[in-house]
Amino acid sequence: MFRTFIDILIRPGAFFSGMMGEKEESFKWPLVILLAGGIVAAGYGYLLGGATGQMMSGAVPGIGMIVTLFSVIGAFIGVFIFWLVWTAVVFVLSMAFKGDGSFKRTLQVIGYGYLPQVIGSVIALIVAIEYVPKIVVPTITSAMMQDPAAMQQVTMSLMRDPAMMELTQITTLITIVFLLWSANIWIFGLQHARKLSPRDAALCVGIPVIAYILYMIYSLGVS
Repeated sequence: MFRTFIDILIRPGAFFSGMMGEKEESFKWPLVILLAGGIVAAGYGYLLGGATGQMMSGAVPGIGMIVTLFSVIGAFIGVFIFWLVWTAVVFVLSMAFKGDGSFKRTLQVIGYGYLPQVIGSVIALIVAIEYVPKIVVPTITSAMMQDPAAMQQVTMSLMRDPAMMELTQITTLITIVFLLWSANIWIFGLQHARKLSPRDAALCVGIPVIAYILYMIYSLGVS
């Protein structure tokens, strides 16, 4: 297992070349990778959801636990939604380049390529453990619930807290670095899964990756 993961990370071409000899797609290790990513994402969701729940608890007693629970569940499920959506995006793009290969095989290689993001998520979680306790969480009162402008002001106060802003900037950088690592793996995987040239596979992966990175950078600027 350990050697398999090392091959995925540093020898993706050789790994996927060997995997194409398998007649049936196996989702054992992709699901293990995604499950690990989901668990780590849930931990991150727990930390940030706790801050959001604390902010709202002044207006609705007991809502903090509900917000935290939904944050944890949403973060966990979000990893699997990302897997399906990202696979669909690159699969559709590869059709423009006459890609030949099943959706299941593409789903498999995208799952393997998520491995670097699990590593990045662990680092982001460690950073969050350090920064979240430093965040000064404002409180929403019951009176504010009737005033959208006041609600927005308190929410922006949380997002513009120095510790929250620094946490967001650091985790965004981490996400970008490890997304690029995943992209490299996906390019090799897509070459084999959809029988594409290196150039065409790079375009199919690169277009959505660059678009997503630009979106993250834009979000930092407007937050």
